[in-house]
Amino acid sequence: MEEIRDNLVARIAEAEREGWLGKVEGLKVSLAGAEDKLAQVGRRSQKATISLGMPQTRSGDLE
Repeated sequence: MEEIRDNLVARIAEAEREGWLGKVEGLKVSLAGAEDKLAQVGRRSQKATISLGMPQTRSGDLE
């Protein structure tokens, strides 16, 4: 997803250099969507961490 964002940033710069104002606006909308998706993915990966704690042994397991 970062690759898509980086590509959009490069395309926005090109469109600004060329004076393609309508294209710039459309690309900025796409960039905002890509950044929002990256933020969602980041939040999900943080929530996905689950602590299982330390395993416990029973006295009969070691014999």
